[in-house]
Amino acid sequence: MCAAARLKRSGKTGLPPGTPIHIGERKADQVQLRAIDYNEDRVEERFVDDLNVGLAVPLPSGVRWVNLTGLHDLDTLKGVGDAFGLHPLVVEDIANTDQRPKVEDYEDYLYIVFKMLTYEPRAGVGSEQVSVVLGRNFVVSFQEWESDVFKPIRERIKSSKGLIRKLGSDFLVYSLLDIVVDHYFAVTEALGDEIETISEKVLANPNPATMATIHRLRRELMFLHRAVWPLREVVGGLGKKDSGLVTEATGYYIRDLYDHTVQVMDAVEIYREMMSDLADIYLSGVSNRLNTVMKVLTIIATIFIPLTFLAGVYGMNFKFFPEIGWQWGYPFFWLVCILTTVVMLVLFRRKKWL
Repeated sequence: MCAAARLKRSGKTGLPPGTPIHIGERKADQVQLRAIDYNEDRVEERFVDDLNVGLAVPLPSGVRWVNLTGLHDLDTLKGVGDAFGLHPLVVEDIANTDQRPKVEDYEDYLYIVFKMLTYEPRAGVGSEQVSVVLGRNFVVSFQEWESDVFKPIRERIKSSKGLIRKLGSDFLVYSLLDIVVDHYFAVTEALGDEIETISEKVLANPNPATMATIHRLRRELMFLHRAVWPLREVVGGLGKKDSGLVTEATGYYIRDLYDHTVQVMDAVEIYREMMSDLADIYLSGVSNRLNTVMKVLTIIATIFIPLTFLAGVYGMNFKFFPEIGWQWGYPFFWLVCILTTVVMLVLFRRKKWL
């Protein structure tokens, strides 16, 4: 899944700025445009089929949240951009799913982009780019596919739990970012559990499969670092924006969210250091095992050096050999060999080579 970070932009070569080109590997099975209008007293949710009608309905009061699923449908994407007066460069960035998390101020609205991360034991870390436009009384979010990560927020709006229906559109954006950071915690915890498992394997029985797992975890942590590090800047920037789109009441929550992103970043850095240490431990373990094998082979070779010398001497075919007619020559030869071996083993034991 991390390979999605290596998408190619060559298809945009030569096109004028502001031309949206979808850059992504996954496409939504069904393009879906959902609108939720809410305030402290009422909630209305609907699916929009006609952009000219569905989004042109005047909003009496409260917040309008529009969510588009499926960025490959450029006509719908442009239509939503026109309906909310988005700059062509914003629409272009939304279609480009290889964006670095960032926040940009366009006076009347803020454009925010970040990565939604998930984790599966076999597939690893998965990434989805989410773009959010924050206006004074509206929020527009753009998702690549039907991951439905924002379902808890919709349920909170419908049930009027918490402050989400009492505060404005800025608090809704905070809620979106908060659930993303919560998923980051889940991903780091899952990676932490896998790192603990692989640590035990490295210490117990390192093998090539263990090293392959270490390299995979290092790549996933690097990918996680690329998503979390700029998101910390995004959240910190939102807390300092003086555009008037972020109220003081929401600012307290955003600053608390900034602390959460710092915690995730610290965990990622710790895990990266642990993986580097595990790689060193693995290499040291393999080297120690090789040294042990070489020591055993060296001891065996050393023991057989004098035995080979004796066998070579008494294996020569001279006619006049001093011990060739001796009745006890053969037993004496074996006695010398055994005594030589025992003496060398005792010597190696005293030297603590065995």
